[in-house]
Amino acid sequence: MADAHHDSRLHGTFGQDAFGRHAERAARFFGTPQYILGQTIAVVIWIVLNAVGIVRHWDPYPFILLNLAFSTQAAYAAPLILLAQTRQADRDKATALHVEHRHDEQRQRGDESLAELRSLLAANTALTEQVAELTRSIDAKVGAR
Repeated sequence: MADAHHDSRLHGTFGQDAFGRHAERAARFFGTPQYILGQTIAVVIWIVLNAVGIVRHWDPYPFILLNLAFSTQAAYAAPLILLAQTRQADRDKATALHVEHRHDEQRQRGDESLAELRSLLAANTALTEQVAELTRSIDAKVGAR
């Protein structure tokens, strides 16, 4: 079986294309403390600048534009996260199948080794019985003299 990391089935619907890779990268970034902290800082600055009036109020309270930005972000983030999860699930499934296949191969080799050992044991037992019979035969002939 091909190496699990290079198997084309491990990359889901979008394969190894740039879109899929970027979607996964974005989804991973959405869950980082850096992203959450950066977004929090951006929102605080946005609200302060619009509430205090240091600069022209481009989004006065209740911050409709900020709300629209969050809605747009969520509309894109959710599918990207689902795509990343789907791709990861596909990789996990393929890896599990690869591991199961390896275990099956190892079990088969173990069964073959066990059969070979049983065959060797049977041959050894037969030889031991033959040696014992020859020993008894020699003892009988030597004792008869």
